[in-house]
Amino acid sequence: MKYTLRQLEIFVAISRTANASRAAEALSLSQSATSTALSELERQFDLQLFDRVGKSLKINETGQQLLPQAVELLDRAKEIENLLKGHAGFGHMRIGATLTVGNYLATILVARFLQEHPESRIQLQVHNTGTIVQQISNHELDLGLIEGDCNHPDIEVQPWIADELVVFCAPNHVLANQTKVTLEQLLQQHWILREKRSGTRETFDRAFHGHHSKLKIRLELEHTEAIKRAVESGLGIGCISRLALKDAFSRGSLVPISTPDLDLGRFFYFLWHKQKYQTSGMRAFLNLCKHFTSGINRSDLVNLAEIAKGSALNFV
Repeated sequence: MKYTLRQLEIFVAISRTANASRAAEALSLSQSATSTALSELERQFDLQLFDRVGKSLKINETGQQLLPQAVELLDRAKEIENLLKGHAGFGHMRIGATLTVGNYLATILVARFLQEHPESRIQLQVHNTGTIVQQISNHELDLGLIEGDCNHPDIEVQPWIADELVVFCAPNHVLANQTKVTLEQLLQQHWILREKRSGTRETFDRAFHGHHSKLKIRLELEHTEAIKRAVESGLGIGCISRLALKDAFSRGSLVPISTPDLDLGRFFYFLWHKQKYQTSGMRAFLNLCKHFTSGINRSDLVNLAEIAKGSALNFV
């Protein structure tokens, strides 16, 4: 063969960083060695895999066709290497989770996975749904765990567990403890909401379809904990996952608002690229997630204490 696994590894790294020096840093190589390896790969086959735009390297159509096959070959090669070395773990896995899933569920599941497979290594990134979908489509992540919709044609979407948003307020709010709150009452309140492109905001906007212009949005925040603090302080009412509010409802620092006229149900989903080789590590992690949520019909009913029992948050 004219090409080497190292050349493909460098090609993939550059495609993810769009920069030879950042790719070199990620692979612990010199920039000259990285650039030379890419140039040699392109010269050997008389083609270009990137368009040069200033100091950045933008992957072109030929490179896009090669990328999923290169990623698959490298994943298979790493599994073969681990087998030959007698490693019991699953190597390095990149997982992306949206904020609700990542902060309240994925971290505990990752910790449990690493407890059971201590030789494995996981990089967990937490972003909003739009970012996770983009990273999966660019082969920057192996798996995604999201709370929003994904209609990307290159991404496989698998339902995981049902989730429910809930409108909530401080216990001394005028709407607290009312038997039923109407849409008209909700439209009169100031709202503290998640940012656009988040899965939570998409579900909220869908529930208020046709009434967006009447909403009094006072504040948009990227983190659910910040929204909870803002609502606790009396700035307005909010709407996030019941999973994220479980402890606050138990303490009584926040209370749910009954809104039977709103459809706030949704699902958490698993994502991976359709051309992505599903490694044994990916399969094992998916099985672990499904095992601990089996038979449970809503995310806030998952027994987090059972998952976390004996685990240590030692992921990187």
